[in-house]
Amino acid sequence: MQYMTADDKKRLEEQLADCISKRRELSDRIGRARELGDLRENAEYHTSKEDQGLNEARIRELEQKIAGAVVTSTEHLPEDTVFIGATVKLRDVESEDEELYRLVGEATGNYDVEYIEVTPNSPMGEALMKARLGEVIRVDLRRGERRFEIVAIIS
Repeated sequence: MQYMTADDKKRLEEQLADCISKRRELSDRIGRARELGDLRENAEYHTSKEDQGLNEARIRELEQKIAGAVVTSTEHLPEDTVFIGATVKLRDVESEDEELYRLVGEATGNYDVEYIEVTPNSPMGEALMKARLGEVIRVDLRRGERRFEIVAIIS
């Protein structure tokens, strides 16, 4: 079971549709490469087969995530509680540095945004889940324990 927002699930479904649409193209590439002759020394054939395997693995991964998805709704949550989809401003208790974090069900891999994405399964995500505005959370990171104060819940 994996918690995610409706937008996260929609994005995964779009990725799945994209991967499924690539099946025909990959199959055609394998067919064209097979026509080139000896398969033992046919790099195009082996590359195409590998690409097909990676695509099929991604399809299975996406299908599993979607099947186990629990779409969350923030409608009935108190406004001072962090849950999936919330963006929070945290202040490092020790250094006083402030940064924005967004608790997401599935990381997008987009690094052009002004916040850092964290999932509920990460140490930061576990600490943030259901924390409240003004609370100081403890996060066990590889470099040791850190404490952050929840300064604001933006969305």
